[in-house]
Amino acid sequence: MNTHDKGLWKGQAFAISQPDQSAFESQGLRSFFEYRDLGIDAATRGQYGANVIRAVPGEISEAHWHIHDLDFQLVYVTQGWVVFEYESATGGDSRQHTLREGSCVLQPPGIRHREVRHSDDLELIEITSPAEFETRLVDAPPN
Repeated sequence: MNTHDKGLWKGQAFAISQPDQSAFESQGLRSFFEYRDLGIDAATRGQYGANVIRAVPGEISEAHWHIHDLDFQLVYVTQGWVVFEYESATGGDSRQHTLREGSCVLQPPGIRHREVRHSDDLELIEITSPAEFETRLVDAPPN
């Protein structure tokens, strides 16, 4: 990742992440995914984070209900498919949603959700604010 060291614009550095300069790592939030840091965390002093996330072929989701303590989370699927389950905003049953290439979801702060299953070729982009946040396991939403 290249950043412009000489100045900041509104507290942010200029940054470019090239695919041959930053590798996928398995030391992320989920063991069944690999993460490629796009350098947004460093360029924004932690205000935002962006990662390309891809499935580890043959690995399956643990499907634990959880929430993230953050202000913003956007997921955009670039390849493959993934099934997420989200709690209902009205307190009713949870609902599964299949996201495929080109799908985008805004996951509101604190929404109870889980990743149910995914294709081996899944790849997505996740943008968060802040870059670092806590994830907590929670009970399933009430039915």
